[in-house]
Amino acid sequence: MKKKIAILGSTGSIGRASLNIFEKDLKNFDIFLLSANSNHSLISKQIKKYKPKFFFINDIKVFKKIKRKNKINKVKIFNKFSDINLNKFKFDITISAIVGIAGLEPTIFFTKRTKKLLIANKESVICGWNIINKISKKHNTKIIPLDSEHFSLYKLTQGFNNSEIEKLYITASGGPFLNLPLNKFKNIRPKDALKHPKWKMGKKISIDSSTLMNKIFELIEAQKLFPFDKNKFQIIIHPQSLVHAIVKFKNGLIKFLYHEPDMTIPIANAIFEKNLVVRELRKEKKFNLENLKFFKVDKKRFPIIKIIPKLGKHPSTPIILNASNEILVDEFLKRKISFKSIFQCLVLVLRDKNYKKYAIQKPLDLKTIYNIDLWARNKTIDLLKKKKF
Repeated sequence: MKKKIAILGSTGSIGRASLNIFEKDLKNFDIFLLSANSNHSLISKQIKKYKPKFFFINDIKVFKKIKRKNKINKVKIFNKFSDINLNKFKFDITISAIVGIAGLEPTIFFTKRTKKLLIANKESVICGWNIINKISKKHNTKIIPLDSEHFSLYKLTQGFNNSEIEKLYITASGGPFLNLPLNKFKNIRPKDALKHPKWKMGKKISIDSSTLMNKIFELIEAQKLFPFDKNKFQIIIHPQSLVHAIVKFKNGLIKFLYHEPDMTIPIANAIFEKNLVVRELRKEKKFNLENLKFFKVDKKRFPIIKIIPKLGKHPSTPIILNASNEILVDEFLKRKISFKSIFQCLVLVLRDKNYKKYAIQKPLDLKTIYNIDLWARNKTIDLLKKKKF
């Protein structure tokens, strides 16, 4: 029997890479449900190519347009997951790859309805891990992280407990400004920050990579996903992006996981687990261990690293950081604020007189999470209007 597949965020880079993997073996996989936001052209192509039973389109204008064009098509097109009763379906694999806080509710929704959840939506873990973890245990849902760093930690630490591990390193490429003179940072433009030297990613995560905010989020994720002391996780710079995580054990051994900067590898390994030959999915590159470099993070170049001590003080600080950063990245992409303003404004949000009131709240339900998220967004917008930095 074919395995039933759902992909949330099918038009994004993770969604497209996942579909490329599944289409190599459609005799064993049924692309049953896809969801996307507003990429009209790609949504139309995916409907035609994969013919899923359901396609959910978040953007109401694109939804209506696609719906009109596909009246005869057997693909059932909806605007919301609540528009149809999906309880009668049990998915074998669900890939959560919607960008931003918008991916939280769908991830929670499908955690109840899938055997295996491959999670690439950072915000689901950062903001809603308490909810997702509880549901996954209740419904016996296996969760595998898809970020290359977290997938590497997942593989390296299986079978080990906290008492056996001394240190866990998450690597960062350093992005496009690793070697840029510090006096030129004031002139950084969005198009400069989008030129990642190793990875092909969406705009939001590319900007986060250039500030190193993506690693702050990955650190938060790792602390939630894995049952190890939070202070054992550390970020280090590794420009080649070939080693994705390093684990130092107390017995003197150090292990690392190496693979090319290609998301096909962690996604395919998460889908197939042990039954996979990657050569069938991508061209093999030369295995090269020469000149692997690792550096401590330079706080002058990446001042956002100074936020790390704040992360563990209050349970909802990550929600506030995530919400504020989403606003700031969007403003930077629109060229309304400078590159340096992203960090400067985040600091002001964390210093606000009402910050602790929201940060101390435990994110145990969606209402609380959205309330904290809304405060952080409004505070960030208010600071931008007043030009407090």
